[in-house]
Amino acid sequence: MRFEDRAGRQTRPLHICPDCQSSLVQPLSWTETGEEQWELELSCPNCDWREEGTYCQSAIEDLEDHLEDGLSDLLDDLHRLAQANMADEIQRFVRALEADLILPEDF
Repeated sequence: MRFEDRAGRQTRPLHICPDCQSSLVQPLSWTETGEEQWELELSCPNCDWREEGTYCQSAIEDLEDHLEDGLSDLLDDLHRLAQANMADEIQRFVRALEADLILPEDF
């Protein structure tokens, strides 16, 4: 998906880095500059590219959608990792109980 800037020029999706093509570009700051116009400072964590610019509402909405999808993916991964860690802790606790390695002083 491409967008137009204030001058009507075609622009890239905001979450794509123009230098390294990473899809991890994120906003560092943003301010509303007018009706359906936003000024953003963008940064790429892969190559340290940075840019400030003014973008249309549709480009901002696309960036927000991409960021929300990324957050959802991170939360899903966190949930799976927490479950795996808890299962591992339970298994170790059960093995310790079975080996009589848990004493009243442990609590």
